[in-house]
Amino acid sequence: MVKGRQSVLFDKPVYIEETASVVGQKEGEGPLKDYFDIIENDPVFGGKDWEEAESKLIEKTIDKLLIKAKRSIDDIRYIYAGDLLGQLIASSFGLKKYDVPVFGLYGACSTFGEGLGLGAMSVSSGYADRVIVSASSHFASAEKQFRFPLEYGNQRPPASTWTVTGCGAVILSSDMGQIKVSGMTTGKIVDYGVKDSMNMGACMAPAAADLIMANFRDLEVDEKYYDLIITGDLGTVGRQILLDLLRENGYEISNRYKDCGIEMFDSESQDTNAGGSGCGCSAVTLCSYLYKNLKSKKWKRILFVPTGALLSTVSYNEGRSVPGIAHGVILESV
Repeated sequence: MVKGRQSVLFDKPVYIEETASVVGQKEGEGPLKDYFDIIENDPVFGGKDWEEAESKLIEKTIDKLLIKAKRSIDDIRYIYAGDLLGQLIASSFGLKKYDVPVFGLYGACSTFGEGLGLGAMSVSSGYADRVIVSASSHFASAEKQFRFPLEYGNQRPPASTWTVTGCGAVILSSDMGQIKVSGMTTGKIVDYGVKDSMNMGACMAPAAADLIMANFRDLEVDEKYYDLIITGDLGTVGRQILLDLLRENGYEISNRYKDCGIEMFDSESQDTNAGGSGCGCSAVTLCSYLYKNLKSKKWKRILFVPTGALLSTVSYNEGRSVPGIAHGVILESV
């Protein structure tokens, strides 16, 4: 059912059948450590370089997901996957052994929300009984591509975020489950002219605010409709900007709001500045912390809003601004 300009409520129910989350050592030392399926202390995951490390990370996550779900890869119709590396090479090499039709997605750090929405649409419409959605990031591969090689040892400003080494994956199914994907709101590209690539929170917060307000408007609800609204990786800087933008428009969400990047690390003891970021940040948070608390009915209905900064090394070095995007997924405990 189409709702308003940007939202869809699924006529045929879609459920999360199972999740898997694999993270690196630093994430495994953070506040969410007890929720993850696997904490890998080898930073290259048995590979030879950082790019191969991320592909190995994806493979490890999908394998774990199938084991937990007691499923064969033959049960999967499609895989929706994305990462931060050029031409999605982490996902391409990480998924090639599975011999399953793949949709490669790029929405920067909003990719997991994009994948959940598209995957749920394919299941609800009857084109697939069961799909996998995954998203990943690796601190070292992202630093190498978007910032500086680790060997350079550059300093990080307070507004910067720490790319999460992690991969989260879910199986979406038409079979009855405990967590329902009941709808989605697709985000628009929002550009407030911010050019500081080390301040991703400021770049993405306007898009998150726009998405949340679109969801409220399309569904004719307000913030009280949700037990929790959680963004992907705005961090402490973006969090405040988001709350201010929503207050200016008459919404007060501070008492029901969290951010995956803030939840991921203890910023003071782990020295992660404004918080965590990356495709893997929202993905592993949903596939561990959020999923388990929805199953326990700590929250009955949440709005999951992964956020992305749409830049490349080329656009940034040419002096272009950094537009943002966010996608919203409505998850309910059954």
